[in-house]
Amino acid sequence: MEPRPVAASRCTLSRIMTLLDANLHGNIHGGVIMKLVDDAAGVVAARHSGGRAVTAAMDEMVFLVPVHIGDLVHAHAQVNWAGRTSMEIGVRVDAERWDEVGEPLHTSTAYLVYVGLDEDGSPRAVPPVLVDEDDALGQRRFREAEIRRTHRLARRDAILRSREG
Repeated sequence: MEPRPVAASRCTLSRIMTLLDANLHGNIHGGVIMKLVDDAAGVVAARHSGGRAVTAAMDEMVFLVPVHIGDLVHAHAQVNWAGRTSMEIGVRVDAERWDEVGEPLHTSTAYLVYVGLDEDGSPRAVPPVLVDEDDALGQRRFREAEIRRTHRLARRDAILRSREG
C-alpha cells in the first residue's frame, strides 16, 4: 500500500459556541469540544485510509483553558501515525475569543485512535504515513504516537493479566 503524506488528510473544523453548548458556569461542556474533536479526527481518518474508519479509542484529551459562549473554536486534525489497520489522529483545539482581538488561544489537545473498516465492518489495511524527512515536528509527532501506542497496548495487556490471577 502506498504511503500517504500527512498534508493530504489534514482538516480544520470550526464552530461558534452558543448558550446551548455551555454549562452553568458559562463555559463550554467538555463533551461539546470532544464531539468537535472526534468529527475532525474522523474526517482525517477517512481521508487517510481512503474509506470507512471508526473511533477505537480516545487515547488522551487535555483541557488547558476553558472555552466560552461566543468563542469561535477551531479543531485542527492530522494523522500522526498509522499501523496495519489503525491510525493515531492528533487534534489541536484553538479558540478565538469573541470579545478580544488577538491570536487564537490553544485550549485543548487530543489523540484518538481510528481503525479502517471494510464493507463487512472488519478491520482493513490502511496506508502508512509518509512524514517528510525535513519535517522535524512531523517526525516528533510520529515518534510520540508510537510511544502512546506502546503504552496503550502495555496497559491493556497488564489489565488482562490482572484479571487472570
